[in-house]
Amino acid sequence: MSAAFALVLRPDSSFKVIDFSGDSPADLATIFSEINSPNIAVMDLSPRVSVWLDDDGIRGAAYNQPAKAIHAATVLVPHDYYGTVVYTGTDAQKRTIGLTLDRCAALLELAGIDVPEDFSPSTS
Repeated sequence: MSAAFALVLRPDSSFKVIDFSGDSPADLATIFSEINSPNIAVMDLSPRVSVWLDDDGIRGAAYNQPAKAIHAATVLVPHDYYGTVVYTGTDAQKRTIGLTLDRCAALLELAGIDVPEDFSPSTS
């Protein structure tokens, strides 16, 4: 099986790519830890990509312009994002799975974030 990841994107355009298989309760705990909220929602951006976000983020969290840019490029209905978001994959059975590094890089490009040439799972 190939490596799988989640993309953590913060309002200040910083990001990190983390190992994420999607088949472990620890993976979901990681999403909750990164977003740091008890009220998390998940939304499909495409048949293969989902975004996890703080459902109460508008109450005090910073506006996440990079996440808004990704949303605007993939979904016709407007939506604002606040706080940290996490992108994961979705398979044909609608199960949460990890993303490829190439898909993480494509999401960052949609957000207007330069992807380093030596792009790898790390913090930026």
